[in-house]
Amino acid sequence: MSNGLSMERPAARVWGVGALVQAIADSLAARFATVMVRGEISGFTRAASGHGYFTLKDEDGGASLRCAIFRRALGQVDFVPREGMLVEARGNLSVYEARGELQLVVEGLSRAGAGALFEQFLRLKAKLESEGLFDPSRKRPLLAYPRRIGVVTSMAAAALQDVLTALRRRAPHVEVIVSPCSVQGDEAPAQIVQALNDLQFCHRGGHELDAVIVCRGGGSLEDLWAFNDERVVRAVAGCAIPVVCGVGHETDFTLADFAADLRAPTPTAAAELVARDQQTSLNDLGSIAQTLDFRLRRRLDTEAQTLDRVAARIKAPAQVLATHEQALLVLSHRLGEGARHHCRWQQQSLPVWAQRLNRALAQRLQRDTMGLSALDGRLQSVNPQRVLERGFAWLSVGAGHPIASVAELHKGQRVQAILADGTAELDVNAVTPRAPRVSD
Repeated sequence: MSNGLSMERPAARVWGVGALVQAIADSLAARFATVMVRGEISGFTRAASGHGYFTLKDEDGGASLRCAIFRRALGQVDFVPREGMLVEARGNLSVYEARGELQLVVEGLSRAGAGALFEQFLRLKAKLESEGLFDPSRKRPLLAYPRRIGVVTSMAAAALQDVLTALRRRAPHVEVIVSPCSVQGDEAPAQIVQALNDLQFCHRGGHELDAVIVCRGGGSLEDLWAFNDERVVRAVAGCAIPVVCGVGHETDFTLADFAADLRAPTPTAAAELVARDQQTSLNDLGSIAQTLDFRLRRRLDTEAQTLDRVAARIKAPAQVLATHEQALLVLSHRLGEGARHHCRWQQQSLPVWAQRLNRALAQRLQRDTMGLSALDGRLQSVNPQRVLERGFAWLSVGAGHPIASVAELHKGQRVQAILADGTAELDVNAVTPRAPRVSD
């Protein structure tokens, strides 16, 4: 320099690798603290220790971030992390010293946007459940041996190939009618409803369907949201054909699952539930055929033994006749003995009955005699002859007409007096009526 003085720069600090990495980690921790990161899971693995490792990528794939979630935090995650799943990770930035890589130590993991959607899911579920759309009594059984089934899904979906492959393997004789539709996006609900309507129109038009499979592959809650749409749920519940819902993976649940007659964990499982394995059916038929053959042979053997006994009896008719003759003799002997026994018993009873009859006749005669005596006494008490014998007379006019009142008599009239021992002719000299009594 112009003044001749020498100006030297201070020596740069030399960092050790570990110290520098640690300093960067401390700076990150001080600068960012706890962060929330949204992205898609890629390459998720779970180590033998129980810790999980994966990469978070932007939805457009432009950037990525290494992540680690330790066993304690991973045990609190209520879903299975899968490839391509959109999530929100909460944690702290750090540097993995062994490689000098930036990483996020995840303390909490949740599906992106799942909170609001899940609340909407629960509200709609409660509403439809109160209307009885999920009532178990509405569920219809599947036909054991279907002839024709319908499938509602996208023609480009891997789920369709899974269903067709399973049906070709298990029941190649079953006819399949595909009603294509979109299974994701804003237009999907209306198309799913229309696809179900098309199958019902086909069913009523003469191509009867025994079951309908509604299916698609797995995905996030947003991906499967079309099957939580109220229109789709009501269409599934109101379908005239039994519906099997095989949407997503085993851990995925949609409202269409609750409304369907049967829920399958996967599309392949839906095909297996609808169509019984052909080989199993053939084995069952073989077992039934063997049972029928055994029972038929046993019945034929029994009938053959019966025929043998009948044939033996036909070959010896004299023996049969002799048996019947012996039976008739026994019956005749028993009949004769019975008749003789009855006669002896009746003979022993005759004296007793005769004695009882005589006693009854004597009692009856005595009662009748006493009755006649009583009637005779009553008759004698009213005999007019007895009255005449006591000094009374009976007056009468011609033709024996009795005189009961002085009003029938007049002076100079001739009357006849009948006495106890004869009659007398009398002339009436005077008639004096008796004065009437004066009542008190």
